Amino acid sequence: MTSTSNPRDLRAELESLTTEAFRPELADIDQLSTPEIARLMNGEDATVPAAVAERLPEIAAAIDAVAERMARGGRLVYAGAGTAGRLGVLDASECPPTFNTDPSQVVGLIAGGPPAMVTSVEGAEDSAEFARADLDALSLTPTDTVVGISASGRTPYAIAAVEHARRVGALTIGLACNADSALAAAADHGIEIVVGPELLTGSTRLKAGTAQKLVLNMLSTITMIRLGKTYGNLMVDVRASNEKLRARSRRIVALATGASDEEIEQALAATDGEVKNAILTILANIDGPTAARLLAESGGHLRAALAGAG
Repeated sequence: MTSTSNPRDLRAELESLTTEAFRPELADIDQLSTPEIARLMNGEDATVPAAVAERLPEIAAAIDAVAERMARGGRLVYAGAGTAGRLGVLDASECPPTFNTDPSQVVGLIAGGPPAMVTSVEGAEDSAEFARADLDALSLTPTDTVVGISASGRTPYAIAAVEHARRVGALTIGLACNADSALAAAADHGIEIVVGPELLTGSTRLKAGTAQKLVLNMLSTITMIRLGKTYGNLMVDVRASNEKLRARSRRIVALATGASDEEIEQALAATDGEVKNAILTILANIDGPTAARLLAESGGHLRAALAGAG
């Protein structure tokens, strides 16, 4: 395991990481005005998309591998500690309302469990045992994907999660913000977004956190596009769980079909509020049960269902 028990060795290891580097030119930042600090921070944040752009081939390859497995019933599992873990839990929690996924399809694991979302759990990130136990509780299969997330790329929890997943034959991705990281090396797909030293030394909730959020957005969103969860750039699998989303559902059907309000309400009523099904009933001029059958036969891909409807 990559963790070191000697505090001196650990300090040396951290000092070697780009994400932990000290920037002497910012040593007097606390003496600057608030607008000056804001401008500095905004300038730092503006460099993150370029760092992500340098790794788009690796990101795309990982997404295609994830989508292939999820199309066969696999799950996407994020595993991280601290900020990295929270970002994974956030991305996972947003998939059911956005793409109508079952909560078990995209899962976020954080070292220390749910309490670690809002408070620090002592020693959790250093525990390989926690990672193995958390994954064993999911009964991983070879169709699943585990994404280890760690800004440093050395967090024992994230590395152990990837190593354990590989042993059971699952696909693994290592997302880090330092080059030549142990996490990326341990995974089938290593993605290293090197954003450089932080505005506040070692505060990887800043640029590194932003980079991780951008990559996780890509992993989940593009995977769902590949799985037919969208029609063009419309979220046709959105789950209308509140009034705002119900209004969005009606708008999506309108944008996809150009139908009148009355037609849209009738279509949604005939399909139990399922946006994708409602669109299909309107565009193919079919009833709700036929739309459901065609979508099931096409694996949920609306374009394929439309083609099947003639």
